[in-house]
Amino acid sequence: MPDLLPPRLGCPKRMVFGPCGGVRPDARCEVAEHACVFLDGPLPAWPEPPVAAAGTSRLLTAAATGPVVLTDLTTAPFDADSVRRVVEVLAPVSDALLAGEHANRPDFPPTMLAALVHDAGGRLWTTLACRDRNRVVLEQELAGLSALGVDGVLCVTGDARGPSVAAAATQVFDLDGPRLAALAAGMGLPVAVPESPEAPPVAARPARVAEKQRAGAQLCVLNHASSPARVAGFVAAARAAGATLPFVAGVAVYTDERSARVLQRFPGLHLDDDRVEQVLASADPRAAGIAAAVEEARALLAVDGVVGVNLSGMGSGRGEDDGARVKAAVATELRGRA
Repeated sequence: MPDLLPPRLGCPKRMVFGPCGGVRPDARCEVAEHACVFLDGPLPAWPEPPVAAAGTSRLLTAAATGPVVLTDLTTAPFDADSVRRVVEVLAPVSDALLAGEHANRPDFPPTMLAALVHDAGGRLWTTLACRDRNRVVLEQELAGLSALGVDGVLCVTGDARGPSVAAAATQVFDLDGPRLAALAAGMGLPVAVPESPEAPPVAARPARVAEKQRAGAQLCVLNHASSPARVAGFVAAARAAGATLPFVAGVAVYTDERSARVLQRFPGLHLDDDRVEQVLASADPRAAGIAAAVEEARALLAVDGVVGVNLSGMGSGRGEDDGARVKAAVATELRGRA
């Protein structure tokens, strides 16, 4: 792993292989008020040799023969019973569950959460972020996740913590997402990486996917884009830049004001705002939101190179259990189950 390369001067996340996915539409840094420091000049390339991707994944194996559904696991923090209830709803209709790491909502350590998910019958992809852990702790978590047999790890730099969340705690960023991906791949884990198709610098991001593949990534999970056409253009551009890995496209799942607005406010995510307002103004926003997610998912699955969808978001502002039921309804319809 290229440890000797210095972080880009002025990047609050100390990234070497930036930019992160949270660059704002006006090119401002997600963390600071200045412009993202990776927008001037060429983006850094992953050095030779590429990292070998050695991990095997049931999700990726399934994706080779048909579309897959990866569903966000949204549970109450530090609540094992919530994990069990949500997994029991989502696992039967999902090819795998994706556990996130949220800057504003600390939770169980990834290894503990993975054990709880497995005990409840779920197959897990774990998001691992660099924000709160130095390299030693990241290596410990990766070793633990490997021992538990998680289906894969989504390696991210991580969102910056807001000023009102654990203000006295240090934000570490020893590594960035691509270097964490290389570390995970070197330990034999299946590795996914994120990318934001519509975050600046838009034209440079397809080539970033190819560089992340050289860092050991086997799958790219796309943040929400404003339309399936934008996803199709991005995937085609990534292929032209040399990326050969498969893509899982983000599907926004919302059924009320709260679950919609949180997605619209998140840096790097782009929704079809007209569709959002249509859902919220409908006589039955719950049914309309589920139908909109199913329609978006089917359109994304028709894109060449997209092997699956990630049902992403809270699903419902009425709590984690209700959000799980909403996402399960979307997954059930996509998989043709009664």
